[in-house]
Amino acid sequence: MLQYVLRRVLWTIPVLWLVATVTFFLMHSAPGSPWDAKSTGGRQLDARLEASFNRQYGLDEPLIVQYGAYLRNAVTFDFGESFTQRGQTVTEIIGQGFPYSARIGVLALFLAIAIGIPVGIYAALRQNTFGDYASLFVTTISYTLPDFVIAIFLLIVFSVNFGWFPILFTDWRSYILPAVALGTGSAAFIARLTRSSVLEALRDDHVTTARAKGLHNRTVIARHVVRNSLIPVLTVVGPAFAGLVTGTIIIERVFGVPGMGRLFIDSITSRDYPVIMGVTLFYAFIIVMSNLVVDIAYGFVDPRIRTSQ
Repeated sequence: MLQYVLRRVLWTIPVLWLVATVTFFLMHSAPGSPWDAKSTGGRQLDARLEASFNRQYGLDEPLIVQYGAYLRNAVTFDFGESFTQRGQTVTEIIGQGFPYSARIGVLALFLAIAIGIPVGIYAALRQNTFGDYASLFVTTISYTLPDFVIAIFLLIVFSVNFGWFPILFTDWRSYILPAVALGTGSAAFIARLTRSSVLEALRDDHVTTARAKGLHNRTVIARHVVRNSLIPVLTVVGPAFAGLVTGTIIIERVFGVPGMGRLFIDSITSRDYPVIMGVTLFYAFIIVMSNLVVDIAYGFVDPRIRTSQ
C-alpha cells in the first residue's frame, strides 16, 4: 500500500509542473502588456514609468530567467505581488477570496450528496416505475442545464420576485442560491451513478445468496447492496469537490460573490500575471490533491485496486 501511495504522490509533481509551465508561457505569449491602455482601464502609462515597472517586477529579464524564478518561487507558493493591487501578495489575495469559494463548494457538495444518493437508490429500487422514469427525466434535465442558467433562474425567482434571498452578497443566506445552482448538476450526476451502481449490485451473486438464506429485503439492501454500490460514488466525490470549488467563476459573477472566480476574471482582464499564474496553479493543486485523496481512499476501500497496481 505504501508503494501505491508513493506512486500517486510522485505523479502530482509532473502534473503541477506541466500546469505551471503551460500557464507561464501562455500568459507571456499573449499580445500586449500589463501596462498598456487596455490592461490599465484606458490609462496609457509613460514609457519611462512602464520601463520602471518592468524592471521592478523583473519583466525586462529574458523569458527563460523569468521562468526559472517563477518555478523557484512556485515551490514555496510565493508568487510575488499583484500588479494591480499594490502592496498585496498573491498569497494574501488568494487567502481573501478562497474562503468564499470554498464555503460555496462545500455546501454544494453536501447538497449534491444528500440529494443525489437517496434519489439514485430510490430510482434503482423502483426500476421501470413512474418514480424511476421521473427521476431519470429530472436528473437528465438538471445535468444538461448550464450552471449559469440555473443561477439566473434562481436569482430571478427567489431573490427578485419572492425576495427570500438577498440580491447582493451580504450575509450567510447569500451562500445558499450559489450552492444550489452549483450543486444541481453534481447531484444529478451522483444520482445517475448511484442508480447504475445499485442496479449492478442487485445482480451480484452474493445478493442472490443473501436472499436465498432468508434475510429480510431491507437487510439485504442495507448490508449488501447500498454499501457496495457506494464505492464507485466515492471516486467522483473528490473530483466533484474540486470541480465545485474551482467551477464557481461564472456563478460568483452572477451572485456577486467576492471569491476566487471574480478574482480570476479581474486578473485576466488586467493581465495581472502573478495573480493569473498563482490562481491557476492553486486551482490545479486543489484538483490534483482531491484526486490523490480519492485514489488513496479508494485503494483502502477496494483492495483490488492495490493489488492491480
